[in-house]
Parts: sequence; C-alpha cells; structure tokens
Amino acid sequence: MAVADKSRKTFRVVFIKPSHYDDDGYVIRWHRTVVPSNTLAVMYGLSRDLIERKVLGEDVDIVIDAYDETNTKIPVDKIIRDIKNSDGGGFVGFTGVQTNQFPRTVDMATRFRDAGIQVCVGGFHVSGCVALLPTIPPDIQHALDIGVSLFIGEAEGKLDGVFKDAYAGKMQPMYNYLSDLPAIESAPPPFLPAEMLGNAIGSISSFDAGRGCPFLCSFCSIINVQGNKSRRRTADDIEAIVRANAAQGITRFFITDDNFARNRNWEEIFDRLIMLRMDEGINIRLTLQVDTMCHKIKNFIDKAAAAGVGRVFIGMESINTDTLKATGKKQNRISEYRTMFQAWRKARIITCAGFIVGFPGDTPESVMRDVETIKRELPIDFLQQSFLTPLPGSMDHKALYEKGEWMDQDMNKYDLNHIVSNHPTMSREVWETTYWKAWNSFYSEEHIETIFKRARADGMSVGKALFLMLWFYSCIKYERLHPFEAGFFRHKSRHERRPELPVESPLIFYPKRIWEVSATVLKVSRLLYRWGVMRRRIHGDPNAVKYTDLSLTPVQDESR
Repeated sequence: MAVADKSRKTFRVVFIKPSHYDDDGYVIRWHRTVVPSNTLAVMYGLSRDLIERKVLGEDVDIVIDAYDETNTKIPVDKIIRDIKNSDGGGFVGFTGVQTNQFPRTVDMATRFRDAGIQVCVGGFHVSGCVALLPTIPPDIQHALDIGVSLFIGEAEGKLDGVFKDAYAGKMQPMYNYLSDLPAIESAPPPFLPAEMLGNAIGSISSFDAGRGCPFLCSFCSIINVQGNKSRRRTADDIEAIVRANAAQGITRFFITDDNFARNRNWEEIFDRLIMLRMDEGINIRLTLQVDTMCHKIKNFIDKAAAAGVGRVFIGMESINTDTLKATGKKQNRISEYRTMFQAWRKARIITCAGFIVGFPGDTPESVMRDVETIKRELPIDFLQQSFLTPLPGSMDHKALYEKGEWMDQDMNKYDLNHIVSNHPTMSREVWETTYWKAWNSFYSEEHIETIFKRARADGMSVGKALFLMLWFYSCIKYERLHPFEAGFFRHKSRHERRPELPVESPLIFYPKRIWEVSATVLKVSRLLYRWGVMRRRIHGDPNAVKYTDLSLTPVQDESR
C-alpha cells in the first residue's frame, strides 16, 4: 500500500464565474450556455503558469477548480469541505464579476466566509467603482466588512502575491492594480478544459486578443477599467490558444475584444488563422465584436471571412447623429451604416447590431421612427436592444452619482434589461413600454419574413436565420433575458433563491415550474412551426433569389 507523502501540502484554489438572479429571485442557470467566460479562462490559464513555476514552493501542490455558474450548480458545501480538509488551505476567487452578478457573488461569498474560507472578488463592478467613485459604495463596503478581499485591475503578473498571501492565510483587503495595467503580449494564454467547455452550446471557447479601447463612449465602463491604450496579444499568442483548444476538439471561438477592428495586430492574427485553416485544416469558426467603421479598413472583412468569422456583433447603439455625438461615440457615422452592413453580407457573415433605448433625446416617437428606419434601410440580421444603463465604471454612472440623481440600489438589475435610472422626458412606464414595442416591432412576423427574403436573395442560409431568430426572439420574449446571457433549457432550483426571499413550498414551486416549462415549449413550438412554413415557402420560391429592397440597394449618396 502506497504511503502518503506527508512532506507535501495541497493548496486548493476555486475560481467561480457567478450568474445572477431573475426577477423572482432565482439563480439563472442553463443546461447549455452560449459563450463561456473569458475571464474564467484567463484565470485558469494564469494559474496553470503559477503551478508550473511552483510559486508556493517545491513541496506545495496547487489544485485549481473552475466553475461557471451560468451552466453549472456551484457545490458550495463540497468546496468548503475540500478547502478545510486541505493541509495547505486555499481560497475562492470570484472572477469577471459584472455589476448584475455582484449580489449573487456576495451571497455565495457570505457562506464561504461564515465557514472561514478566504474569498477574493474581481471584475468590472469592483474595478469600475474604485476607478471612478470618490468613496466605496455600500454594497462593496459590505463585502469588505465580512472579510472579502477585492482584486482591482487585471491579473497578469499579479497573482503570485495573491496566492502567497492566501497560502499564508493573510489575504489583503484590497489588491489595487488599476494604475498598473499589464502587457498581455506573450502572457500565459487563457484556457479551459474541454469538460467545462462542453457546457456551452456547440463546445465554444473564448479569448481576448486585446484590451482597452481608444473611444470615449460615456455609457461604457471598459475604458475606465482597461484603459484607452490598446494592449494586444501577438499572432503567435493566438496560434498557441487555437492549437491548445484544437488539441481537445475545440475550434469555435468568441473573441471578446470590445472592438477587434481597432486591434493593431488584426491582420497578422487573421493571416495566422487563415494559415491554420488552409494549411492544417483546422475548422476555425469565430464570432467578433467590431465598430461601424471597420469596413473602411482595407481587407478587414475579406480576411475576417477567410479566417472563419461567421458572426459579428456591431455596436451601432443609435442612428441619431446628435445622440451619438452627445455620448462621445463620434466614430459612428450614419451615412456609412448601410454600406457597412452590405459589406458584411457580401462576405456571407451574419450581423447583430446593438441598439440602445433611452438616450436623453429619445422619445417614444423617435425610438419607433428609428426602428422603422433600421428595418427599412439597414440589412441587419438581428437587433439586440438594451436600456441605456449607467453601469458603475462608466462616465454616465459617475455623472449621476455626483449629481445625486436616483439610481436603483439593487445591482442585480444592472443587466441592460431593466430601468435603473430616470429618463429626462419619459416616465419609467413609458420608457418600458417603448422598449418592448421596439423589440416587438423589429421581430414582427412581417419583418422576420423580410429578413428571410434578404437571406435567400444574398445566398445566405434561411434555415440558420430561422434558428437564430427563434433564439433571439424567444430569449427576450419568454425569458426576459438578452440572447447572450441565455442558454438551452433553464434549470431553476427551489433552494437557489435570494436570501431575503422565502423558499417556496414544493406544492407551489414544482407545479408552477412544470407550467412555465410546458408553456414556453408550446410557444416556441408554435413559432417554429409558423416560421418553418415561412422558410419553406421562401426557400421554394424561384423568384425569392431576385428579392431586393432599399436595404440591399447600393448607397449612391453617403452624405446622409
């Protein structure tokens, strides 16, 4: 019988990407999700480097576990037992915590702290608040008061100290590295094991090719957390990420850069990915986020298509020139929009555009007029609409904070799908009604048929358009969630509810849940049937390939 080596110790680290609560207070978790957490992959990858370098000494084994709560139930009790039974101790790190995820994070952190487990929280909420606010807000102060450590900034080159402090049982209250943003060139690459990525639809991974943004949009928190200076990975770095994932059967990626078109290494990266696809047969498929001017960059769209880009998310936000200027988004020019969307369609790449409802100059009439203009003049495949939200870390949030204006204190609502501040002219009821009218207008059956016809005319897959349309519309219509935070089959646990809300009786919870699932399945099935009939009719119409409308017509006058 083997004898355990008592001279060695085990230090356990558990990284958790938290979810958030729905309007009934239940944790939002899915059987499969759309996009895995890049921050979780970054932390896992950096930790692998610490293990290889034996930062805690030759006699200490570091064990890393990682969980994404959006698709995995967090085994809190097991984590507590594992760390308490570990002779080298350990800690729990909540990674990439967004504002709407902070309440759920603190609720879980409280359980760990009550059990004597060290906890550290990082992400955009704590970093954004520390970056711009003169004092620590109450929710973050509460976390500090219960003994939670905060990690402010980015982790590259900074984790050695955190691990050593945790191993000594003396984590600092705050690790603030906002003024020391690291270079990410040649940094340990983000990585997650295949068994974790299997919980994403289609086994997709994610990575950031760059950080920081040169623009100054007032509603964005990225510039105040990641800075205005672009920091980039090299083509060699990206190749290493792709190869590591391809070795475990993962070749689909979401590149999480807020605007990949402004990454100075974009061409080298695309060329390297093209080489991997063409010379080595790696079937790389990519989703990007870009701005509305990327089509002006020579060869950008052509190389994106050759590199395997199949979908792009475009931060259009508004088509009102005055609104764009007022928010600092001066890079968007209305006259370019149609040309830009047509360029992506020519490359057979699906487009999803962001559209914000609730800018100061918006009225119910102007919003609906803009939506009708978008439907008529821009060949957008999908429109993702959001409430204008003063996210902590943005200049909008700072301005309202300094003026003492009302902002909702429930951070769980800061998901872009709830009203959390006042509008200068619209009441909350009118604003809410306008928002849902905008969603229903774009995804009306009449316009869906138009989108299918455009796809047929441009040689794109109508079937794929139907599937994605069903996804987008069903998520917002029946789950009241934006498509990127939704997934396949919602899991709802009776005991995973906000602590301030009662645990429902099984006699109430389970019948209600069965009804919710049955009703949603029935509604989605009806949509699938109706839209399926529409798809078959359009696909079988020989004249459909000749369809055209204003949005597909080349722009003659770009002065608009």
